[in-house]
Amino acid sequence: MKAKSLRGRDFLAETDFTREEIETILDVAQDLKRERAKGVPHDQLLRGKTLFMIFYNQSLRTRNSFEAGMTQLGGHAHYLDPDKIYTPAMEGREVAYSTERVSDVARVLDRMGDAIAIRCYGDPVDWEYGGAHAMLQEFARWSEIPVLNMEDDVYHPFQGLADILTVKEKFGGFKGVKFTMSWAYSPSVHKPRAVPQSAILYATMMGMDVTLAHPKGMELDPKILAQCEAYAATYSGTFRISNDFEGAMEGAHVVYPKAWCATPIFQPPVGESDGKKTQAIFDEHKDWICTQRTMALADQSAIYMHCLPCDRGFEVANDVIDKTSGTGWLSAAFDEAENRLHVQKAVMSLVM
Repeated sequence: MKAKSLRGRDFLAETDFTREEIETILDVAQDLKRERAKGVPHDQLLRGKTLFMIFYNQSLRTRNSFEAGMTQLGGHAHYLDPDKIYTPAMEGREVAYSTERVSDVARVLDRMGDAIAIRCYGDPVDWEYGGAHAMLQEFARWSEIPVLNMEDDVYHPFQGLADILTVKEKFGGFKGVKFTMSWAYSPSVHKPRAVPQSAILYATMMGMDVTLAHPKGMELDPKILAQCEAYAATYSGTFRISNDFEGAMEGAHVVYPKAWCATPIFQPPVGESDGKKTQAIFDEHKDWICTQRTMALADQSAIYMHCLPCDRGFEVANDVIDKTSGTGWLSAAFDEAENRLHVQKAVMSLVM
């Protein structure tokens, strides 16, 4: 496949690209990472190009990795705070002199820059599951430049890319790798589904043996699960769902425990918009925490992963996430965070 075939493409979900195209992105990310390690500049790739970034939600890794990435590629990233501009809104959600229709914002920005990146989930769309993803699709419909998903309420494609790049670096490939994506307890019930859904989509696409573990009530999107089953069948991997936290960790090469929201938190028809019911489901499972005992169940060469920020003492113990050297299993969470930079640079250089 010629890399130039990605030029001008939107990246809203893993399913937008084929496995071959994802493999090309990983190869480019590794090349750019090696060049940076050797001090070789690549500031001509996007020289003079502009990325507009619209953040409806807070960010550390995503904002800084995109801004740093654009600088290293020779371009510039503009940070747009929806509260400081006319907030882009879907038709029917507009407020006079406060918002501006998505179609208008998209057509203005595509006259001025080279890509638009957006993060939106949760409160900005009143916890209507899929509402944020629909807004990104609307941006893409009206924009003639690529639209990039920096996380919405369904997908987090760049985090997922960083996840599988980390797995590839640690294990040399994907075949035979046992990947466990698990729910973990958090005091906050407001955790989007995007990270676990993207993680299992990529893991099954790459042919890994994937286990999704969660208590009852934490089920993910049935369409995502069906796609994972299809990927597993196509690429000779496996996919199973378990409600047993410790059982899911046994023999795993990748241990990825992270909180996500329970179904009742969403607005109907997906959920019930019931915060108390959601909190009750969470509170029943405070023992779903990754500790040294958890890691001892995994393969001796296992890695602990987390998208960050993690809720220390709830999702994971300090002596797990901070074990980045030594013998036996290790934390790869900070390697994973760094890899956000490299995969995002790869995608931007290919589509912009």
